[in-house]
Amino acid sequence: MPVHTELQAVLFDMDGTLVDTERLWRRTVEEEALGRGIALTDADLAFVLGRAVEDCAAHLASRTEGRTEGRTEGQVDGRVDGRVDAAVLGDSLERRFTALVRRQVVPLPGAVELLATLHAEGIPTALVSASPRPVVDTVLDALGRRWFTVSVAAGETPRTKPHPDPYRAALTRLGTAPASCVAVEDTPTGVASAEAAGCEVVAVPSLTTIAPAPHRTVVRSLLDVDVDLLRRLTAAP
Repeated sequence: MPVHTELQAVLFDMDGTLVDTERLWRRTVEEEALGRGIALTDADLAFVLGRAVEDCAAHLASRTEGRTEGRTEGQVDGRVDGRVDAAVLGDSLERRFTALVRRQVVPLPGAVELLATLHAEGIPTALVSASPRPVVDTVLDALGRRWFTVSVAAGETPRTKPHPDPYRAALTRLGTAPASCVAVEDTPTGVASAEAAGCEVVAVPSLTTIAPAPHRTVVRSLLDVDVDLLRRLTAAP
């Protein structure tokens, strides 16, 4: 059983949790898919929301190959000998998404206020994202780097979400135990990552439903989250 202690740190997902970029990411993927003649469905969302660029690119590549079987001549739109190059597709997704974020990054209601309160209380925070470092740095500049003690981006751990590696890396850099920390997430993929690392979780669903569960509290928005709630979660038996 986890040992509960005083709150020592709060670890935040980025896209859809602190900033309204989850919709920008979905728009990016939908536009990339449509350019390849693919209309995304709800079944694709598990491979899109909360996932790293390379994971999403691999999924789109498999969908594209399913439409282009038998094409074996040359290279067109990232295809080589009939196969879709997921790396080329991933580069395109990253360029599109980074450009959108730079133009349209917007903090979600309550985000900056919660970060400022944690900062004033002396509670360390981490930004733990499945987005690439250029996107993370863009958001850090928009939100304010002073709010975060550490940050972890896609590609900086052996595996990304839904694996626990990103949260474990942040915990190691913070020097804190998972049972004394709370992770704030908005997707099932991110929740799975934080829970696998041993953190208490506050889920703020953005584009998909998340059900309450042991060691998981679901709220409507960050406006429902305050330091007292976060402290109660790590202090609970």
